[in-house]
Amino acid sequence: MTTASPSYRAHFDFTISFANGGGMSGESFRLDLPDPNLEADEIGALLVRHLGLALVSTVELQRLRIVEEVHRGSRGIEVPAEDAWRVIDLSHPIEAGLVTYPGLPAPIITPHLTREESRAKYAQGTQFAMDIITMIGNTGTYLDSPFHRYEDGGDLASLELSSLIGLRTEVFHLHDAWSDARRGIDAVTLADRELRGTAVLLDTGWSEHFGTPEYGHGAPFLTEGGARFLADAGVALVGIDSLNIDDTESGGERPAHSILLAAGIHVVEHLTRLAEVPARGARFTAAPPAVRGFGTFPVRAFATVGDPH
Repeated sequence: MTTASPSYRAHFDFTISFANGGGMSGESFRLDLPDPNLEADEIGALLVRHLGLALVSTVELQRLRIVEEVHRGSRGIEVPAEDAWRVIDLSHPIEAGLVTYPGLPAPIITPHLTREESRAKYAQGTQFAMDIITMIGNTGTYLDSPFHRYEDGGDLASLELSSLIGLRTEVFHLHDAWSDARRGIDAVTLADRELRGTAVLLDTGWSEHFGTPEYGHGAPFLTEGGARFLADAGVALVGIDSLNIDDTESGGERPAHSILLAAGIHVVEHLTRLAEVPARGARFTAAPPAVRGFGTFPVRAFATVGDPH
């Protein structure tokens, strides 16, 4: 299996002075690095580019240290092209008894035709297994179409495949951007990139709890402001590795679903392994079967990185 090259980030405090007067400072700042061997002045130049500053006179970095850490998508850092093509499976496997969302029924898998029974129906040496799965559409890693929220919205069969396959992807690695006291992911956290037409994937790290009682409580989510920002930005799809894209502990309000699905933006929930996907440069696919009159169904979601040729 091909693994991604290690990535590095600089941790530092900074003081910036402007040639036309004034200045700014920051503490415990973190910045993606294209090379772990950069000098302090080179990192300072990357900081200025990341912040989009003009007329900078001096940049001073304090407490600088370079750490091997996944990139978060800093502006001004070119994404290195990966020669080796790889596929990252972002889906949770489905099996009998799987609890995806507390309170919803788990899938039941039963045989319709066992291998033993099939031997009487086919030529000698030929046998098959045919099984029945009974499950709610909200099982495992699944996609919500507009019909899930709106009676007159498009169902799974209406979705254009071009809006589900090979989408240019922006991953926000947010493990250190939320806390128990502030679980919502707001617009300001997502505002530093050009997102039109992309699949925006929110890597919160919550998927580590999937299948445990902890998964159902205290999960991070996308705020109403964050959802409105993404809709206004014209994204194609929003995915999250959490219990729900909305706050399920808010008393029944579902603003993120309402805003995104009203705008025709697909929602994918219960993703996993998003930490392995680079902040930029991947392609995302999540295509459900074309079921008429149905709003939600499991997908085999995956990201591809590198050139397959």
